Amino acid sequence: MPFLDDIQAQLQEIRDEGLWKEERPLSSPQGGRVQVAGREVINLCANNYLGLADHPDLIRASQEALGEMGYGMASVRFICGTAEIHRQLEQRLARWLGHDDAILFAACFDANGALFEPLLGPQDAVISDSLNHASIIDGIRLCKAQRYRFANSDMADLEAKLKEAREKGARNIMIATDGVFSMDGYFANLPEIRRLADEYDALVMVDDCHATGFVGATGAGTPERAGVKVDVITGTLGKALGGAIGGYIAGPQPVIDLLRQRARPYLFSNALPPAICAASLVAIDMAEKGDDLRAQLTENTAYWRAGLTDLGFELLPGEHPIVPVMLHEAPKAQAMAAKLGELGVYVSGFFYPVVPKGRARIRTQMNAALTRADLDTALAAFEEAGRATGALQ
Repeated sequence: MPFLDDIQAQLQEIRDEGLWKEERPLSSPQGGRVQVAGREVINLCANNYLGLADHPDLIRASQEALGEMGYGMASVRFICGTAEIHRQLEQRLARWLGHDDAILFAACFDANGALFEPLLGPQDAVISDSLNHASIIDGIRLCKAQRYRFANSDMADLEAKLKEAREKGARNIMIATDGVFSMDGYFANLPEIRRLADEYDALVMVDDCHATGFVGATGAGTPERAGVKVDVITGTLGKALGGAIGGYIAGPQPVIDLLRQRARPYLFSNALPPAICAASLVAIDMAEKGDDLRAQLTENTAYWRAGLTDLGFELLPGEHPIVPVMLHEAPKAQAMAAKLGELGVYVSGFFYPVVPKGRARIRTQMNAALTRADLDTALAAFEEAGRATGALQ
């Protein structure tokens, strides 16, 4: 079939360019150490920032909810898929994040895909950071608003786009940004974004997937860290808050009410399983009170970054638990990741189309479950793998 021949040609091109991605199944719970192909390895590439993915309190809460409320809801929310625990979780998220209400989705990809189309029409404008997550990009494509893009964290460019949108008569303007840019570990400049939004009468939307639970004084994310109020925030239950699945939007009551009426991923997807909601409520409590977990995560991040720097690796600057090791060439990132796997360290190479061509890297991620011994072992492996692959001279 010509159709399948075309696809096979595309697949071969991906392989030839060194861009092929492999899945490596785990045979253990997610954690600081995991089992892969019968071997225990140190895990440096999970979004399990607080180390809660295998926490016994979350497992217990989930098991109890399974016994009390069953396996799944078998329906969308507005038909017969809403359980009391769904509203408990939405209200708990809203209180923690400082908003009127929240609405749950199957994932934050769905939340971002749901957000823009019901809220923004042809008379409106959305201004998006150039490094925003794919889910924001896709969500904006679904709406009919005028679209603008500003260079990553370039506030002069953002102001120019705000002026342009205002001059063209936009009714409402929404600035959309990641709170943390996931490939680089950079924080958005929320204080300046908020200032410009106020000056030009615009709204601020933040995707806080790589911040909620461990950034800010109570883990409420990048707005708390920056000391600003944003208008709409999206996030996930699938990273620091237990690592399962689920996303949310939190914001003003009218926004959440309209999304319940018009957001297609909400209206046409099954409700989250009650067991996920029960465990998420426990995870939020632990995150909000988790000063010790955040302190351990901060300590691990500083130690890991210093160790890689001393070895001579090129890192992107920052303080976030995402610590990218820059290798630039996709084959070199693949080779480095494979060698580290042989040495007992589980990492992934990132390359085009996930990052721009020529910007391949190994994105390491710290979590609170990693011990100092784990980090020292991993640093020794990075040195050996770096020399074996030419990443270190």
